[in-house]
Amino acid sequence: MDEKADSGISGVVPPQSRAESYLAAAEDTFSVSSSILDYTYENGRRYHAFRQGAYYAPNDENQNNQLDIFHHVYLLLLGGDLYVAPIEQPKRILDVGTGTGIWAMDMADKFPDAEVIGTDLSPIQPEWVPPNVHFEIDDAESPWTYPENFFDFIHVRCLFGAISDWPALLKRCYNHLAPGGWIEVVECKLPYDCDDGTLTKDSYQYRWCEYTIEGGQKSGRPFDITDDVYGWLGLAGFTDLQERNLRAPIGPWPKDPIEKEIGKYNLLNLLEGMDGFTTALLTRYLEWKPIEVQAFYGNLRNEMTSPKIHSYFKQYYWIGQKPIPTV
Repeated sequence: MDEKADSGISGVVPPQSRAESYLAAAEDTFSVSSSILDYTYENGRRYHAFRQGAYYAPNDENQNNQLDIFHHVYLLLLGGDLYVAPIEQPKRILDVGTGTGIWAMDMADKFPDAEVIGTDLSPIQPEWVPPNVHFEIDDAESPWTYPENFFDFIHVRCLFGAISDWPALLKRCYNHLAPGGWIEVVECKLPYDCDDGTLTKDSYQYRWCEYTIEGGQKSGRPFDITDDVYGWLGLAGFTDLQERNLRAPIGPWPKDPIEKEIGKYNLLNLLEGMDGFTTALLTRYLEWKPIEVQAFYGNLRNEMTSPKIHSYFKQYYWIGQKPIPTV
């Protein structure tokens, strides 16, 4: 590793172990559950209703398949591991922006004695889950209803473009971690990279990344954050900071068999998620017409599947620990 304001809606099924101080807030969920499921539709895709517009991607079946494919890419990158933080026997784990809940469920299987909570704007998680995991509809940028000094491990993965105030979110994570607890933030870097000049700045892939960054800027929820996360973690108070990045090829062009396998699944990940990743950004904030968006995607798909272009993105991992008081 390289060293280097509204109240949210809490649990759909509040756990018995939760402190009484926020059980009352949890009960409010039941009265608004129907509105949470009153999804919005745009350009043929389904989007979340709770905090409508806060997240750029759809929550329909196609995009949920993409999330699970990307989870497999993460596993391949880490050789099957679910995290890089040096945790041992955490008792309370929080997965912020859990998506389909696949990481949280895997962690619940790995740590059967731990309580694992996954939060998200969309109730897209499965009904049948390990007994020690549950999911809550919540906005990570609203005040949290958990006690401070509560969690042993907080996991934040792939929330670029979804957060308007990263320093505030990371400070909130710090406050709700127990002393000695760890945070792990995982994000990929835009624009894409290339080591042999086959990805040019006028390519569809490179321009797609630039449009994504521009859309994020106009929405107030940035995508280009990888140069800042390490510093934000330090400002929040975390110590023992470590940063690591791994190469995620786009397509099966690498000669190395492990990277080739990663590239195959990463290409599938991007092709499956392409329409959902940026259609809302392009039409809402850059004022593209839907027909222009789809024409661009056609060229982008052709380019991504070409073996002549050796593109990849850097997948970053940051970890930090909340200090244990010395007195």
